[in-house]
Amino acid sequence: MGLTASLLAVDAGNSKTDVAVVTADGEVLATARGGAFRPPAVGVERAVDTLAEAVARAFAAAGVTSVEHVSACLANADLPVEEEQLAAALDARAWGTSVDVRNDTFALLRAGVDEPLGVAVVCGAGVNCVGMRPDGRTARFPAIGRLSGDWGGGWGLAEEALWHAARAADGRGEPTELARTLPAHFGLGSMYALIEALHLRHIEPVRRHELTPVLFATAADGDPLARAVVDRQADEVVAMATVALTRLDLLAEETPVLLGGSVLAARHPQLDDRIRHLLTSRAPKAVPRVVTARPVLGAALLGLDRAGAPPGAHARVRAHFAT
Repeated sequence: MGLTASLLAVDAGNSKTDVAVVTADGEVLATARGGAFRPPAVGVERAVDTLAEAVARAFAAAGVTSVEHVSACLANADLPVEEEQLAAALDARAWGTSVDVRNDTFALLRAGVDEPLGVAVVCGAGVNCVGMRPDGRTARFPAIGRLSGDWGGGWGLAEEALWHAARAADGRGEPTELARTLPAHFGLGSMYALIEALHLRHIEPVRRHELTPVLFATAADGDPLARAVVDRQADEVVAMATVALTRLDLLAEETPVLLGGSVLAARHPQLDDRIRHLLTSRAPKAVPRVVTARPVLGAALLGLDRAGAPPGAHARVRAHFAT
């Protein structure tokens, strides 16, 4: 097909959006980066408008006005009904003849494996897990927070650290160095001062995520309560992975378990070691590894899978994003 654009690959996350225009044989004609994709905060149409800005730049650079297929892996596409709603919104933009929408965790998974087989756990701002088999079977969780049984991720860990530190400071809970290290991060002398600053927005709520690295540092220094919180995050990661492997009948065969997102990619020794230890006992055939490849690669590979592209196309697009 020469340089005919066959595929628009989209990875749209809570902090940024990456898009790529790809030929049927895996050549990347153009890429572009855009802003955050947050339909729950701004509505579907405004979120897609943000995505459209990046698509327009990529199309212009590639010299095309549309493609045959759009492979979109989107944050906040947590339920099938949300995938359908977002697919309809993308289809209305007429970027491609056909549109597939998946949760963005599938992009991380596909980016980390040579074939569509494995399980991925993302622990970034939140936590999510998906799995897939080459026959099209998938495993997933609603992953919409505590309402759907989730625990942890960067925001959850920060909240848990604050909760324990506040109770330690006023005597309701166990003593912990978190009562000192958390306020000290903001130059404050007590948990009361930190609680007041957060409540009155003298410290913007968005800055709470800065406390997650403080939690890990306090755990690394040996604080028992901080270490217990980190251990619980490892337990949650392994629980999700093991359930996904079980649903897909993969416990008995060697299967990649991809770990991604800012918390897992940081390779905190305590968290990393406990995840691997627990997987060894609960899913001995699992092969854990941290994935740092750009998820837009996974969106492109999923699009090539759908088109039945030859292996050379997959290798070509992977080589592009490896440079």
